[in-house]
Amino acid sequence: MTLLEEEKSISHKNKKHPFYLAVVFCVVWYLLFYVATIPSFYSYPETKFIRDEDKYTDQFIGERAHAQLVGLATIGVKVAGSPANEITAVNYLLQEISKIKNASRSDLYNIDVNVQKASGDFRLNRLTINYNNVTNIAVKIATKNSESKSFLLINSHFDSEMGSPGAGDAGVMIAIMLETLRVISISERPLKNAIVFLLNGAEETRLLGSHAFITQHEWAPFCKALINLDSAGSGGREVLFQTGPNHPWLMKYYSKSAPNPYATTLAEELFQNNYIPSDTDFRVFRDYGNIPGLDMAHTLNGYVYHTKYDTITNLERGTYQTTGENILALAWALANADEMQNTEIYSEGHTIFYDYLGWFMIFYKESTGIAINITSSVCALIAICVSIYMTTKEKYIESAKHVYMKFSIIIAVQILTVSVAMGVTILIGVIVDAMGLTQAWYSEEWLIFGLYFCPMFFTLSMIPALYIHWTKKITSLKLNDTIAFFMHTHCIILVFICLLMTGLSIRSAFFPMIAIFFYAISVILNILAKFICKGKDYFICIHLLCQLLPFWYYTYLTFAFLKTFIPMQGRDGATSNPELLISGFSAIMSIHFAGFILPILHKFKKSMTLISVFGILTIIFVIIAATPAGFPYKKNVAAQRFFALHSNRIIHDVNGNIVKNDSGFYVQPEDTRYDSLENSVYKNALPQSWMEEECEQELICGLPLYYSNWQTERLYGRWIPAVPIKPIMDTEIRLLSREIIDSTNVKYNFNVKSSDRFSLYVEPMHDFKVKNWSFDTTVLNNSYKPPYYIYYFNAKTDNSVQFWIQMQLNDVQLEGPAMRIGIVTHFLYHNEYYTDEFKDFIKSFPDWAYPATWTATFESWYF
Repeated sequence: MTLLEEEKSISHKNKKHPFYLAVVFCVVWYLLFYVATIPSFYSYPETKFIRDEDKYTDQFIGERAHAQLVGLATIGVKVAGSPANEITAVNYLLQEISKIKNASRSDLYNIDVNVQKASGDFRLNRLTINYNNVTNIAVKIATKNSESKSFLLINSHFDSEMGSPGAGDAGVMIAIMLETLRVISISERPLKNAIVFLLNGAEETRLLGSHAFITQHEWAPFCKALINLDSAGSGGREVLFQTGPNHPWLMKYYSKSAPNPYATTLAEELFQNNYIPSDTDFRVFRDYGNIPGLDMAHTLNGYVYHTKYDTITNLERGTYQTTGENILALAWALANADEMQNTEIYSEGHTIFYDYLGWFMIFYKESTGIAINITSSVCALIAICVSIYMTTKEKYIESAKHVYMKFSIIIAVQILTVSVAMGVTILIGVIVDAMGLTQAWYSEEWLIFGLYFCPMFFTLSMIPALYIHWTKKITSLKLNDTIAFFMHTHCIILVFICLLMTGLSIRSAFFPMIAIFFYAISVILNILAKFICKGKDYFICIHLLCQLLPFWYYTYLTFAFLKTFIPMQGRDGATSNPELLISGFSAIMSIHFAGFILPILHKFKKSMTLISVFGILTIIFVIIAATPAGFPYKKNVAAQRFFALHSNRIIHDVNGNIVKNDSGFYVQPEDTRYDSLENSVYKNALPQSWMEEECEQELICGLPLYYSNWQTERLYGRWIPAVPIKPIMDTEIRLLSREIIDSTNVKYNFNVKSSDRFSLYVEPMHDFKVKNWSFDTTVLNNSYKPPYYIYYFNAKTDNSVQFWIQMQLNDVQLEGPAMRIGIVTHFLYHNEYYTDEFKDFIKSFPDWAYPATWTATFESWYF
C-alpha cells in the first residue's frame, strides 16, 4: 500500500457518520429498552380458568385464587386482635380449608388443621415484645403412612395494617397458598415430606404470628425449610430477595423449578443492609427457628402498601398465575428434595443469584463467584493489553511510546470523567433537595430520566468529546482507537470496582462483572477479527452486538429497582434523603451500560451538539420539577402518607399529682416532605418550639409514639390542640408491692390494665438502673440506652397484665423515685369512637394525602 493509499485509508477510518444517524442511534437503544425490558418486567403467564381445569391437571388455577381473595378482601380491614381478624377472617379461612379437605384425595393424603392460640415474648431489634392469644391457622398435608420428620413450611399472613384491606399485603399470598394446597391435595405426584401451610394471623403487629408458631407449635421442630411470602406492594411478579442463609441448595431448586424467575442477590444485600423500610417473618424463622428458606415478596405499585387503596381492584391481575405457578412448583420441588432429610449438612455458604429478564436464572456459590469475578477481570485486562499492543503495531502509529502515553492520558481522563459524572449527578440531587423539590419524581417517574440520567450521560460523553476535539490534530491514533481506549479504561475502572467489592465479600460484585465479561468478549472478538478479516474493521458492529445483552440486563434491573424503590421513598421517614438514593443509583447504573455505549456517539458529526442535548434536558427537567407538574403526590394514585392520632395526655409529678392534662391531634409524617401541610392541616398547630420543649422535659416527649422510628423522627411531628377523646377504656397502673432485696436492689411489682396493645416505656432516674425485669432481658444485657421500650399485645377480653422490674442504686440511700414509667395505649380499629372534631380534622387533609388514623393515650408516673 502506497503512502497516499494509507492516508486515504486513515482518513476513511476517521470519517464520521451524518448527524441524523446519531439521533437514530439513540432512538434504537431506547426502542431496544422499550421492546424487551419493559415487556419482560410485566410478563405474566396466561391465567388459567376454573372452567378449563380438567385440561390442567396438577396445575395452578389463577381464577380460583382470585375468587378466594375476593372472599378474604371483602372482610375489609383485619387488624390483629380485632373481631374482623380473629373471628371473621379465621372462620372464612377455615371454611375454605374445609372445602379443600373434603375434595382432597383422602386415599392418598392426610390433612390436619390446627388453630393455634399462643402467648410469648421476644426481642425484635431494640424492641422488647410481650404478646398474648395470637391466632394462627396451620395446615399440614402429608401422604398416608408418611414417616418423614422433615416438613416444608410455607408462610404468609392474613392480618392487615390499620386502615388497609390488605388485598396485596398479603391476602393474595394467602389465596395462592390455598390454591397450592388444593392442587397438591388432589394430585398423584410424589410428596416425600409433609408441607405445613402457616396462615399467620399477626405479622403486621411486630411479626408475632411467626414467633408464636416457630417457638411453640408442635410441628415447628420438624420444619426444615421455609418459603416465606409477603408484599411491599400490590401484586406483580414476586421477587426472591433473601435465601438461606448458608444453604445454596435452595437456589438450585428455585432455579430448576420456578417457571417465572425474578431474583437477585443485589436485592438481598440491599434488604439486609436496611435500604428497604420493611421487615418480614423470614427474620423470625431464621433467628428463632434456625430455618433456612426463600423470602419472596410482591413490590409492584408500592404506593398502595399499608393504605386503604390496597384493594383487590388495584391488584395486578397477572399476579395469581405467575406467583401461583412458582409457589406450586417450589412446594413440590422442596418437599421432595433429598436435602430436606438433613439440611444442616448442606449448609455451605452464601449463594449469588440473578435472573435475566425473567427468562432464566443464573446462580452459583459465593466461592465460585469469587473465581468468576477474578477470572473475568483478569481476562479483560489481558485482552485490553493485547488490543493496545496490536495498536502499537499498526503502520500509521508513530511509535509504541506514543500509544502508551495516549492510553495513560485517557485513563486519567476517564477516571476524571466517571468521578465528575457521578459527582455532578449526586450534586443535582443535593441541589434539588435544597430547593425543596424533593421527590418530584414520586408520581411522575419519567422525571428521573431528565434529572439524573441525562446529567450522567452528558458528563460521561462531553469530557471525552472535548478531549478528542482538542487532541485530534496532535495524535496519530485513529478515532476508533481513541474510542476503544476510552472503553478500555472504563472497563479497567469497573475491574477495580469488581475486585474491590469481591475483596470486601460483597456478593453483588457480580454486577460490574457482567459488564466486564461482555466487554472482554467484544475485545477478544475484535482481536480475532483483525487476524481473520485483514483490511476490514468491524470494531463498532462487534462491540455493539456484545453490548446488547448487558444493556438489556442493566436497564431491566434499573426499571425494576425504580418501580420498587420510588414508592418506598414515600414511607422511608422524615430523616431520609430520597434524592441521594435515586441520584446515586442512577449514577451507578449508568456507568455499567452507558460507559460502553455513549462513546460511539463520537463517531457521528456534531456529536457535541447531540451530547449537549442531555445537558439541556437536565435544565429543562429541573425547571419542570419546580412547576406544579413536579408536585409529587396524586389523589388515589400516589398519596403522601401521614399518621394522625387523636390523643389524650396525662402527666403526673413525683407526688402523683397531675401536672399536665391536655388533648390534641398528633401528626407524624412518613416521608421527607414533612412541611407540606403547613398551610392546611397545620394552621392551628403549636410551634415547633413546643415540641422541642416537651421532648426536653417529658418521657418520649409525652407523645403517643407507636413505631420505633417515631422516636428518632418525633421532632418532625406536629401537635394540634383538640377536644379530649373518648377512650374505649382507661389505663390503670397499680404498684402491687415494693420488695427490698438488699441494700441496693428493690423489686417493683406492677399490674396494668389497658387496651389490647400498648407500649410501656421505662426510664431509670438519677443513679438508678434497671437490673432485671420479667421481660426478655436482651436489651438490659446489651446495655441499650434508656428509655426502654416494651410492646404489649393482648388479643383477648381481659387486658390485665402483671410484670416486675428490679432497680439497682449505687448509693445505699434509696430515696426519691427510682423510675419514670410511661404507657401509650393505641386503639387501632375503633373508628366508631372518633369524635366529630377528629372526623373533621381527617377531612381537612388534602385529597393527595393519606392519613392512617386511630386514637391513643399517653400517661406517665414516677415510682
